[in-house]
Amino acid sequence: MNVLVTGGAGFIGSHLSRALLEAGHQVRVLDNLSTGRRQNLDASPQVELIVADIRDRRTLDGPMRGVEAVFHLAALPSVPRSWSDPVATLAANGLGTANVIESALAAGAGSFVYSSSSSVYGDQPGDERSEQLEPRPVSPYGYSKLLGEKIVHAHARARDIRVISLRYFNVFGPCQDPDSQYSAVIPRFIKAAREGGPISVHGDGGQSRDFTYIDNVVQANLLALCSPAQDAVLNVGCGRPVVLLDLVDAIARLTGRPLDVRHVDPRPGDVRRSLADCTRARAVLGYEPAVDFESGLATTYEWFAAN
Repeated sequence: MNVLVTGGAGFIGSHLSRALLEAGHQVRVLDNLSTGRRQNLDASPQVELIVADIRDRRTLDGPMRGVEAVFHLAALPSVPRSWSDPVATLAANGLGTANVIESALAAGAGSFVYSSSSSVYGDQPGDERSEQLEPRPVSPYGYSKLLGEKIVHAHARARDIRVISLRYFNVFGPCQDPDSQYSAVIPRFIKAAREGGPISVHGDGGQSRDFTYIDNVVQANLLALCSPAQDAVLNVGCGRPVVLLDLVDAIARLTGRPLDVRHVDPRPGDVRRSLADCTRARAVLGYEPAVDFESGLATTYEWFAAN
């Protein structure tokens, strides 16, 4: 199958692109390289990389020509970044998403898999987040991803295209950037631990997350491509909460020494608890996380140690 992966030079997109190649698909990547990197695709020379921006509708029709399925991952993906530049976040994640699905429809693509986020749920009572909950985002990023969902599913109900949205929960793994000021917590913590520097924990460290290893997210995308489901919104997580200070302890065990933890002010838009209820993904896709948190963390640590 001819597939297009927007944001395919990024962390998640490059892992997905390699997996699609290994599954026998023809893979084209569209990325503006603002957060993605060419070297993420160095191990996949068969991938065709097109440098373009999803915010510019005119640049999309050429790359979309002949494409049968689209994986839309291109986004500005950070809660803190969305507070510092909400307009850019909305433009990329809202307008950009509208441009991509319009171009997909014009090209006759039959399948569209949208990468959404657990940030759409916001800070709600209880632990688990199921798709039946009404989204209540607490950051511009969360609102922008919810807007993207609304756009693609409006098309799913009115036009001839099959759409599945996958709400990712705190994805981590090899190749994740530890150096950006907007980097996710696991690569930042691992880098600080390996360099002997302080680990900055926002708030008291009692907040919990459903850290989901990258292979599980890739698996969900591959299942979505093959699924006959239409107009479905599905959680993709590991189904286990990990308290932030327990994450620090797990990294300390991998380094073999205690870590210098420093508590700093909480960040706006950070939720207290986030845990995926994956019941619907199991029923619709047959999804089952294959890599648990500890195994994924060990593999990720080994990758950073080697690179």
